[in-house]
Amino acid sequence: MKTEIHRTLLIMLLGGAGAFACQTAPDPAPAPPAPPAPRAVVASPAWQAAPAPPTPPAQPAAPAPWPAPAVAPTPPVPPVADWDQLTIEQQERIDEAAQRASERAMEAEQRAMEEQERALERAGRGLADMKPFDFNFDFDLKGPLLAAQNALTRVKVGRMGNTDGLYERGRRELDQHNWDQALADFTEVAGRAGNRADGALYWKAYALNKLGRRDEALAAIAELRKSYASSRWLDDANALEVEVKQSAGGTVAPDSQNDDEIKLLALNGLMQSDPDRAYPYLEKMLKSAGSPHLKEQTVFVIAQSSSPKAQQLLLQIAKGGANPDLQLVAIRYLSAVNRRQGNNNQVLFEIYNSSSDTAVKREILNALTAAKDKDHLLEIAHNEKNHDLELEAIRRLGSMNSQPSSGDTLVALYGSAQEKDVKHEIVNVLAGQRNAKALVDLGRKEKDLEMKKYIVERVMGMNTPESKEYLEEILK
Repeated sequence: MKTEIHRTLLIMLLGGAGAFACQTAPDPAPAPPAPPAPRAVVASPAWQAAPAPPTPPAQPAAPAPWPAPAVAPTPPVPPVADWDQLTIEQQERIDEAAQRASERAMEAEQRAMEEQERALERAGRGLADMKPFDFNFDFDLKGPLLAAQNALTRVKVGRMGNTDGLYERGRRELDQHNWDQALADFTEVAGRAGNRADGALYWKAYALNKLGRRDEALAAIAELRKSYASSRWLDDANALEVEVKQSAGGTVAPDSQNDDEIKLLALNGLMQSDPDRAYPYLEKMLKSAGSPHLKEQTVFVIAQSSSPKAQQLLLQIAKGGANPDLQLVAIRYLSAVNRRQGNNNQVLFEIYNSSSDTAVKREILNALTAAKDKDHLLEIAHNEKNHDLELEAIRRLGSMNSQPSSGDTLVALYGSAQEKDVKHEIVNVLAGQRNAKALVDLGRKEKDLEMKKYIVERVMGMNTPESKEYLEEILK
C-alpha cells in the first residue's frame, strides 16, 4: 500500500501540474483560459483528480522572500488506473519527486531559522553602538525578523490543517489591525474545539475589545475560563479582562502600534545599559494584554541579551512558562542562541519529551534539524508514539546531506522499525540520497519479500558499482 504522498504526487503528475504543495512562493493569477476543444472523456479512478485545463502563461509575480528552488518539469505520465499499473521507472520518478518536495520544505524552514539567527546577531551588534535618533526599528529589529517568521509561517501553513491555518491567519490579521477579519477567523477556530481553541478564544476577546464590543469580549473570556479551566491562556485572559473593565464606558483606544514600538525601543535601551533594571519590565510586558507583535518582540529582546536573567527567562518561556504562542517563539530563539553559543540541545530534547503539544514538538524538530542534531532526532524517531511525528523525524534525518552520518543512522533505525510505512519512508529517504550502499545492505538482510521487492525497485535506477553487484547477486 503506497503512502498518501505517492497518491498526491501521482495525481499531480497525471494532471500535468507544475508545482508542488510545499512551494512557498504564490502562483501568479492566470488569465481566463480559452475554451478547450471538445475531446473524449476518459473515465478515471475515484482517487484520481481530473487534469486541470490548460491556461496561457501569466506575467511573473514579484518574488517571495524564500522562493522554492526551481524544479525541472516532469514528463507527463500516461493515464493508468492504479499505482501498480505504473512502470517501475514511473514509480521511481514519483518517489524521487516526493523526496525532493519534502527536502525543499525542510530547506525553506532551515533558511528561515538561519535568517532569524542572523537577525539576532545584527540586532545585538547594532544596539551596542546605537546613537540617538538613528535606530530604524522597522529595518533593524522588525523587518528581518518578521520576514523570516513569515517565510517560516508560509511553509508551515502549507502543511497544516484548516484550523491551524486559520489561527495563523488570524494572528497576522491582528498584527495588521484587521480586527473584523481576525474576529471571524478566531471565532471559527474556537467553534471547532481543536487544540488551539483556547488560544482562539483569547484572541477573539482581544479583537472584540479592539472593536469596542467589551461585553462580548468579557463573555469570550468567561467562556475560555469555563471550557478550558487548565489553559495556559488564563493569565493572559486575566490581564485582558482588567484592561477591558478599566476601559468600560470610554472610547475605543487609538491605534497602539506606535506606542508598542516606542516601548520596545525603550526596553532595548534599558536592556543595553542596565539589564537587571529592565528585567521587571520584561516580565510586565509578557504578562500584559499586549498585541502578538508586542509580546513576540519582547521575547526577541530577551533572546538577544546576554544577561543571565534574560537567558533564564527565555528558557522559562520555552519550557511553557507563558502562553503557547510565545512558547513556540521562545523555542525558535533558544535554538538560535544555542547554535550561536555552541550549546547542545539537551534542554530542547527534554522539552520535547515533556510536552504533549504537537506544535511544540514540531518546532523542536525544526530546531534539531537546523542544528544537525542527528542523535536526538534518531532517539525521537525510535521512541515517538505519534506516527506522523515519527515519520517527520525520519525525513529530517534524511535531509542531512551527509550520507555517512545519516545513512548509517537510517539503516539502524530500519532494523528496529515495526511498521511497513516507516520502513518505506526510510527506503524512500535513502533512495532520495542516492545511497545505493545503504539500500543494498538493507536488501541483503530483508526477509520480507514485499519489502525486498520495494528495495530492489529503488536500487534498479542507480548506476553504481554497489547496485550492479547486488542486481547480479540476485540473478545468480
